[in-house]
Amino acid sequence: MNHLTNLTRLASNLLIGLAGLGLVAMTAIVSWQVFGRFILNSSPSWSEQAALTLMIWFVTLAAAVGVREGFHIRITAVEDMVSPPVRKAMHVLADLVVGSIGAAMLFWGGDLVIRTWGHVIPSLGLSRGFAYLGLPLAGGLIVLFALERILKTLAGPAAAEKDVV
Repeated sequence: MNHLTNLTRLASNLLIGLAGLGLVAMTAIVSWQVFGRFILNSSPSWSEQAALTLMIWFVTLAAAVGVREGFHIRITAVEDMVSPPVRKAMHVLADLVVGSIGAAMLFWGGDLVIRTWGHVIPSLGLSRGFAYLGLPLAGGLIVLFALERILKTLAGPAAAEKDVV
């Protein structure tokens, strides 16, 4: 379990850093586009597609990190009313649902990448499949992170506290 925790912590930190860089890059690109359009009267043709591609990547990667770190929104009204064993079962069930969604992203996102790999984004010269590659990657990571959360929940509170760094 410690090896899995160390691996996922490293992946989480790397992904949140990449997502942050993507957000900064997208902000710079959109700023350049606005400057070009309103000041230079000539906006770059590649800026919109580049910003959209970056957004697909950083949003999906950050969403995967959100699964591991538990910073997605949740409502705990029912959870707070039940006994600890039922609460534990609810957490496992919720993580199974999240993992299933990650598996769907992996499967159908991978299919989307394969079907669009031969299509080129004209303004960037990149494969459309590359733009969508973040979907199956994030899906696989969501499955891994949900599995880690399930194992920690089943192991008990002591296992969850060991990850705090």
